[in-house]
Parts: sequence; structure tokens; C-alpha cells
Amino acid sequence: MAAIRLLEILFFLYFVSHIPITLLIDLQLVLPGYLYSQTLKDVVSGYAEKFNDAMVLDPPEWFKTFVFCEALLQTPFFPVAAYAFFKGGRHWIRTPAIVYSTHVATTLIPILSHILFHQFPEDGPRGPQTPQERWMLASIYAPYLFIPVLLLCTMLMSSTYNPKTRSRNMHSAKGKKKN
Repeated sequence: MAAIRLLEILFFLYFVSHIPITLLIDLQLVLPGYLYSQTLKDVVSGYAEKFNDAMVLDPPEWFKTFVFCEALLQTPFFPVAAYAFFKGGRHWIRTPAIVYSTHVATTLIPILSHILFHQFPEDGPRGPQTPQERWMLASIYAPYLFIPVLLLCTMLMSSTYNPKTRSRNMHSAKGKKKN
């Protein structure tokens, strides 16, 4: 049970931290610029230049669609999930968490593939060119793949969240008591 509680705390921190990141940083790619202060714009451009994140400096349309999905589908889910994992053991979060984690993991695969394999042009916004630059940028995006996959595995395999696993464990416990 302690391991599940540690995972719930990790998921809580992930979702709580995702709220300001999405609202203040990510959505700058799709919302009008006048909604953001120059300081926030400078944070985004400074990050993009430091890590050669051309997808942020000049986002391709496919990347913008992922950000729109983040805005419309994921952002409303963040506080709900944060609450569920803060409280712990909330079975009702299982299906929404499976949908969320599957969606996010699916979007991160093309993002990471683009970072690692795309031949970024030398003119225009600079993308990662060297293997080190590619891996550095990929490592920034990687937690948004790994934590959702961990969330998915937890929802599918944990006896706390999966009723089939829970009932199997109860039957095993009853069988052990009889012996």
C-alpha cells in the first residue's frame, strides 16, 4: 500500500505542476500573444533558444493540434486528477486516467520521434542538431511520456484501482487463510 501511496503523490505533483505549465507556457503557442506578459513570452523564447526547441519557436501545425488537445481535453482534467490522487484510492479516476494517459502517451511518441529523427533546417528557428542536443530536448519531453505510462500501468495493474485485480487478490487471500 505504501508504494501505491507514493505513486499517488507522484501523480498528484505531476497534475498540480501541469496546470501552471499548461496555462502559462504551453498555451502561448495557440492563444493570442496579448494574453501573456512580455516576461512569460521571454521565458518561453529563452527556453526554446537554450534547448533548441524549434517546435516552440515555430510550431508545426500537427504540434499545435496537440497543444489544442492539451487545452481542451487535458487541462480540465488536471485539477480533477490532482484531487483524486491527493485524496488517494479514488476508484472513479481509473477510466478517465486510462483515457488521459493513453492519449498523452500517444501524442508524445511523434513528438519524441520528431526531436530525435527530424532533419531540422539550419535556417529559421534552430532545432537540435547534435545527438547531445536531441537527447537533451527529448529528456525535457520524456517525463510527459513516462509518467502517463506509469499512470496507465498503475490503473491497469494495481489492486487499488483495478477491480479485477482487487477481486483476484481477495480470492487469493481467502485461499491462503484456509490453508
